[in-house]
Amino acid sequence: MSNSITERLTISSQPSVDDISKLPSLGFKALINLRPDGEEGAPGNHAERNAASDAGLAYHFIPVTMSSITEADVEAFRTATSGPEPVFAHCRTGTRALTLHVLGEVLEGNMQVGEVLAFGEQHGADLSAAVAWLQKRAAQRPQVKGFFDPRTWSVQYVVSDPDTGKCAIIDAVLDYDEKSGQTSTENADRILAYVAAKNLTIEWILDTHPHADHFSAAHYLHGKTGAPTAIGDHVVDVQTLWKGLYNWPELQADGSQWNRLFKPGDTFKLGSIDAKVMFSPGHTLASITYVIGDAAFVHDTIFMPDSGSARADFPGGSARILWKSIEALMALPDDTRIFTGHDYQPGGRAPRWESTVAEQKSANAHIAGMTEQSFVSVREARDRTLPMPKLILHALQVNIRGGRLPEPEANGRRYLKIPLNALEGAAW
Repeated sequence: MSNSITERLTISSQPSVDDISKLPSLGFKALINLRPDGEEGAPGNHAERNAASDAGLAYHFIPVTMSSITEADVEAFRTATSGPEPVFAHCRTGTRALTLHVLGEVLEGNMQVGEVLAFGEQHGADLSAAVAWLQKRAAQRPQVKGFFDPRTWSVQYVVSDPDTGKCAIIDAVLDYDEKSGQTSTENADRILAYVAAKNLTIEWILDTHPHADHFSAAHYLHGKTGAPTAIGDHVVDVQTLWKGLYNWPELQADGSQWNRLFKPGDTFKLGSIDAKVMFSPGHTLASITYVIGDAAFVHDTIFMPDSGSARADFPGGSARILWKSIEALMALPDDTRIFTGHDYQPGGRAPRWESTVAEQKSANAHIAGMTEQSFVSVREARDRTLPMPKLILHALQVNIRGGRLPEPEANGRRYLKIPLNALEGAAW
């Protein structure tokens, strides 16, 4: 049964594959599937994707349950339904689709929380779960806004204290195209625009580690805002390692490129919210986790439950040490929100970046039921098949200097230095 919600959005219970083939004749241009693979009675992502392709429909896979909806899912649904052409969205009964729609309307200011239940009744659905979701979000400290960068699969964050309006920017991306050598501040400027629109004050510019797959925008953001930059104090170990690989004797390997170096266990404030630093090595020598209120920013330690864990074969990495870091994260309270730094969209689903410790312990294939040795075996076997990130040699020389590009040479141009055969044994 279908239900027209707006001129462009129709929601429905589960259609058959034959029903999907008929959608273009009814004027629809896109199909949104909200049912996780394996859910009883669902044809599955693969079957629906093929049916949509055969029918000439755009296809969006946003697998959610009522208990697992995150702001990333709301954003993905809103993006998929924001165009001018008619969209057909379905779950098992249509309630999840209607829930995502109203959550987006409230977050965009187009609907008040007090209007949600009546809107649901109008369309034959109980939206009390949507009201509960909005009330829980309003009470959360901190509030977290994720910004996904599809070029690097990275998630950047603005983390804010609703009581004071103070915020931190975590792991911002400086855009770089390795094919043309062009750089851009599009991602960072998008973050600054959000901060301005929400009337936030930037208190910190934070990185979790020197990234191997994108440039850090920390230096650019510091120049634009004056806010202090920070990273973990073991960055000096990474600087020392890469100073040798780049044959860079003049590099200051003392962490002086940042305003503050956090030691393991250090505490700080984000507005009125207590924050602490956990040392989370394994992916790199310097990786740290920021625990701000009930939110932990783990970047390349664990990913979403359907994606497992981060690789541990970079120079200075260790799968065994990574397991110890994961164990420490899993010792946080079960309701701690986990925010990861990358999402590779398994199965072609929409980007996601928020989970909980409880969800990770029960559903992450690299955590649930694993021992240290089984994890190490799985992780090392996987890592042997992975080529190095395409930007690792480009990015590290920028990121071990806090996001500073190389200084201009006599002709005014900046040049990256790429060592040959420095990462011997890496898969091609």
